[in-house]
Amino acid sequence: MPVLGQVDTALYAPVDTSRAGNARMPMYAIDAQELDASLGAQDISGVLQSSRDIFTSTAGFNFGNARFRIRGYDGENTLVTLNGVMINDMESGFAPWTLWGGLNDVTRWMRVHNGVAASRQTFGSVGGHTEIGLRPSELRKGLRPSLAFSDRSYRNRLMVTYNTGMRANGWAVSVSGSRRWAKEGYVEGTSYDAWAYFLGVEKKLNDRHSLGFVYFGAPIIQGRQGIAVQEAYDLTGNNYYNPNWGYQDGEKRNARMSHDHKPVFLFTHYWDLGERGKVTTSALYTFGRDGLTNLNWFDAKDPRPDYYRYLPSYFEQTDGDYASQLASLWGSDDDTRQINWDQLYFANGKNLYTVEDAEGIAGNNVSGARSKYIVEEQRTDPTRWGLNTVWDRAWKEGMHVTAGASWNNQVTHNYKLVKDLLGGDFWVDLNQFAELDQDDPNAAQNDIENPNHVVREGDRFGYNYDLHVSSINAFGQLEKQWRKLEAYVGLNVAHTSFFREGNVANGRFPTTSKGKGDTNSFFHYGTKAGAVYKMSGRHYVSVNAAHMTRPPAPRSAYLSARNQDGVIDGLTNEKVTSADINYQLRAPRIKGRLTGYYTKFSDQVWSRSFFHEEFLTIVNYTMTGVDQTHMGVEFGAEANLTATWTLTAVYAKGQYTYSSRPSATVTRDNSSEVLASDRTVYWKNYRVGGMPQTAASIGLKYNSPKFWFAGVNGNFFDDIYLDPNPGRRTVEATEIFVDEDPQVDALLEQEKLESAFVLDIFAGKSWMFKRKYRVAVNANVNNLFNVTDFVTGGFEQLRFDRQDVDRFPSKYGYMYGRTFFLMATFSF
Repeated sequence: MPVLGQVDTALYAPVDTSRAGNARMPMYAIDAQELDASLGAQDISGVLQSSRDIFTSTAGFNFGNARFRIRGYDGENTLVTLNGVMINDMESGFAPWTLWGGLNDVTRWMRVHNGVAASRQTFGSVGGHTEIGLRPSELRKGLRPSLAFSDRSYRNRLMVTYNTGMRANGWAVSVSGSRRWAKEGYVEGTSYDAWAYFLGVEKKLNDRHSLGFVYFGAPIIQGRQGIAVQEAYDLTGNNYYNPNWGYQDGEKRNARMSHDHKPVFLFTHYWDLGERGKVTTSALYTFGRDGLTNLNWFDAKDPRPDYYRYLPSYFEQTDGDYASQLASLWGSDDDTRQINWDQLYFANGKNLYTVEDAEGIAGNNVSGARSKYIVEEQRTDPTRWGLNTVWDRAWKEGMHVTAGASWNNQVTHNYKLVKDLLGGDFWVDLNQFAELDQDDPNAAQNDIENPNHVVREGDRFGYNYDLHVSSINAFGQLEKQWRKLEAYVGLNVAHTSFFREGNVANGRFPTTSKGKGDTNSFFHYGTKAGAVYKMSGRHYVSVNAAHMTRPPAPRSAYLSARNQDGVIDGLTNEKVTSADINYQLRAPRIKGRLTGYYTKFSDQVWSRSFFHEEFLTIVNYTMTGVDQTHMGVEFGAEANLTATWTLTAVYAKGQYTYSSRPSATVTRDNSSEVLASDRTVYWKNYRVGGMPQTAASIGLKYNSPKFWFAGVNGNFFDDIYLDPNPGRRTVEATEIFVDEDPQVDALLEQEKLESAFVLDIFAGKSWMFKRKYRVAVNANVNNLFNVTDFVTGGFEQLRFDRQDVDRFPSKYGYMYGRTFFLMATFSF
């Protein structure tokens, strides 16, 4: 038998083929001006964790374009709050950065707690806590306009901010607005149009009480980039080939457009109790839309240009001449390699059709051009309430106590609507997959109360349900300081519940699709503790540890929330155990940190849906008992070589692996049929994919006494893997082969991507006039040597052919080549 390194070798067993923090981890503030230079197409989760700590700032900025994640944590493991109110999405756990995108001037000082640490705003999370304070009286007084140019996601940005500071009459006002836009970003076929607005008002009632009100929003419309198989990149000669667009009337049109706007209202009461401490209470309300368009089709060919049956490789064994001809077209013909919008309009216009008994009304016949292709918009529109109150007080003999409570409630309306009929007159609300695999004619009806439902532009169709999530939380923390030692302990208790409420009854699940479903409730808790020993004023050793439980993410808990109320069997709290040990040096000319960490995630839920070629339908693949182990070391140092030269060095070495054999269930999306249950997935010791697990950076910066600076950073990335497809790591996937069959290796091996090195440069200059006016110019160039063959991630397709593994090859995403960012700021 072949041996695949450290992967779960039990899968190779004989198969019976007859059966089928402060000093502990310091709190830092981050200036949003630095964020400007880093934001583009990169994963934002790393930037949110950035701080003045040299390791985390480098990891957030220099490593962000390579999709590096600190300690390999997903965004759900970092808690983000606005004036103390948790803002992480209650369905997925991730922080919605787009809520305040473009408001850099008013969100510029983020208080960041890295990892498990003491926090006086909330209990925190294993990945840390980022507090964004929005208090008008604390924003820097004055006017600040700025103009920026880039060639990343957007080309231009204009921003203006004015803060009054706290005036003699007890009022403070802050106003900010921005626009970011591009007809086309770095990737062909993408567009960007984002606005942002902010109004903050604070009234100081007396020496003890202040009231604050904040209203902000950030509407954005953006053309999305898609990733593709390597064959498509090679055929087009472009590692940034985007299959989502095509020409319509000579203009580029993208089928996948995101449209997001969720305004936020935030009220805060600041209460100073004097020696008894202070109480901060905030209430948050937000609502709005979160939409993503896509192509949909019925009784028609797949319109996606990179569909595997349209690639030359599909014909190589059966028609070599046609494969060569097709390869030539892919290299030059936009109608072949991009969406052919004209053909979609043509197909719709000639499809004359009569819908009999429309809406279930006998004799109600509707005739016209029935669209075979449409652009639909998938909507997840949230309404959110949040309330948080925190009391903290400095007590006697170096003690400090913090206590807080919160309540959060979110209702997300999930549905689809017809965005564009593409020249047709109507669309019929039927499920074509149910038509193929059901004998019952009602099974194809997405709304059995309105059979043969005719929908037009702006109408809802397909699915329509609300997901309700509610949580209450209380936490406490005690800190104690001695001359050489500091320590803290914290406790958190919470209760979370969620349920689905269907708004239509569909034909596949007529009794479980409409109405309020069962409530799923979870009690969960967290404990943490840490200490720092001060060996001297320059040398510190600290430790932190935590154990916490949390409910499964509601978005992953349902078998098929689009259609029915059923949840995955065996839902239970996830468990997280984490510890780290740190050595910190704070000398006059050198500062640094060395950390070792270990984190175990247990009993996670994994859920995905995909089209299954064999069953000709959407299937739901769910797993329970998914465990991950993350361990590694972090090192960061900053040395002042001279009064003007600074050297930085950063290194991260992680090992993030799946550490269990989950149990999988496979179900049809269109029926209650269970295709497989209790199927063992041999995931143990496979690497968690989608990020570098090794990264290093060395930088040199010159700070001139004449108020200019310049620097360079060299960054190295390694140990990048594609996340493994669980279906390929099962006995059922390999049982048709003998042990020596090379197809076994092809099915089971995990792809490791190539390492890469990139170089970034940056510079800036500032001028002061009349001791009042300041002008600053900052610029940076990422990936100076234009490395365009660096694959930063991707995924194995969930559908696969056991006998022809290459039939559905992996898809890859590449780091952008050389890009720039230039910003000029005027302030007074």
